Amino acid sequence: MRLTADIWVSAYLTRLRLCEIPAFVVQRGDSTAGAVLVKLNTLDGRATCYQRSFDVMTGDRKWMVLVAGEERDIDASIAKQRGFDPDLWVIEVEDREGRHLLDQPGLE
Repeated sequence: MRLTADIWVSAYLTRLRLCEIPAFVVQRGDSTAGAVLVKLNTLDGRATCYQRSFDVMTGDRKWMVLVAGEERDIDASIAKQRGFDPDLWVIEVEDREGRHLLDQPGLE
């Protein structure tokens, strides 16, 4: 059984909060089936945007880097994605250490 997007986002934000990692919803997408982008802002002018993708080699769904670099470039890329997909969720995580928790069990 697959989780709805809003339940996954809620659980993800809770896990981040428990680790004292600030995060917030930039754009709320479709509650049931919206795709999720996670922007990791390291608060030094740089950022990385992650998307969940299908790995054709293993058949698994994994979090992969969509784009990384200057924060303004990442924001422009996310804005472009939002133009293509109005159901898209965008979560921004702010952590100087670069923690996003996407590689932890239950979030992959």
